[in-house]
Amino acid sequence: MSDWQKVCSVTDIQLGKWYQTDLDGTIVVIYNLDGQFFAIEDMCTHDGAILSGCPLEGDEVVCPRHGARFSVKTGEALSAPAWEATATFPIKIENDNILIRDGRWD
Repeated sequence: MSDWQKVCSVTDIQLGKWYQTDLDGTIVVIYNLDGQFFAIEDMCTHDGAILSGCPLEGDEVVCPRHGARFSVKTGEALSAPAWEATATFPIKIENDNILIRDGRWD
């Protein structure tokens, strides 16, 4: 289990926008969906493309290479050619700061 890492302020990520950060060597993208924050690994599980900066359609991000869709909320792969979910990371808000940690190995 990793420790909580401060990433940015909640005001740094406007509604419908994203923020990319490095979490112990893993690139993570945090999305602001209607004032709720979600963090996923910034990688398409089909071919390794970066997802940050890609179009958001509701709560789905669309990979630029082959159109695979992922849920920003759950990391679930929602369409071919991706079948494997991308990792998600827990978020907590303290004093208007966004903190994340890598809970994959808990």
